[in-house]
Amino acid sequence: MTNLKLTALAGRARTIVVVGNARIGEGFTVIAGPCSVESEAQIMSVANAVKAAGAQLLRGGAFKPRTSPYAFQGLGLQGLQFLEKARNETGLAIVTEVVDPRDVSWVSEYVDVLQIGARNMQSFSLLKEVGKSPRPVLLKRGMYATIDEWLNCAEYILNEGNPNVILCERGIRTHETYTRNTLDLSAVAALRELTHLPVITDPSHATGRPSLIEPMSLASVACGADGMIVEVHCHPEEALSDKEQQLTPEHFARIMRRVRAMERTMHALNHDTD
Repeated sequence: MTNLKLTALAGRARTIVVVGNARIGEGFTVIAGPCSVESEAQIMSVANAVKAAGAQLLRGGAFKPRTSPYAFQGLGLQGLQFLEKARNETGLAIVTEVVDPRDVSWVSEYVDVLQIGARNMQSFSLLKEVGKSPRPVLLKRGMYATIDEWLNCAEYILNEGNPNVILCERGIRTHETYTRNTLDLSAVAALRELTHLPVITDPSHATGRPSLIEPMSLASVACGADGMIVEVHCHPEEALSDKEQQLTPEHFARIMRRVRAMERTMHALNHDTD
């Protein structure tokens, strides 16, 4: 990997991406919410629940690129309007996926962070367009992408003038089938050496199993991640997408208590001078 701004600036102070009241890259930031925005009542109930548990940003998909064309594709503009109302009521900044370069400008009017999903990591026209946006960008790693390929995609965004890029390790495809993907925590540690950009994890998509989200969340804190993004739904069994991996608010609150305890432990270890 040569001639990258990411590499050239790796020795500089780490980038802090400020979104609302959150400072991503400073401490451990938690983003939580449903896979898809399904109704106003649904997103409002989840937003209030994750805020009460300590989440700092709300996630929710208004546009959902699905493997099957017959699966729920999201509410589009109506979903964005529901997210905007949730932000107004709770104060939580909004993270949502954008899938088409033509949508970047108007989607930016409703949300605080633009997410590039794993399937679009190498959609270069989309990367260039979000690079021109004033909104921070959460760039998920492609399911088969190397670290080098991932960083080059971040470079597309930086090269267009947007310095606020958040990298998200969401699991890669391996031969393993027990989990949905394989969470590559070594990539988090590697990126701490290679780039100044904040790095978060996605234990929901990485594991696909609620029982595994807690240990992977704690491991994310331990390996130096700057935060995580997880899926939460008040009634996961009724979810229109990813019902198998979404946490209940109660489960999420329990994980948050342990994550904050782990964060305090790691802070103490990192400042131990003995």
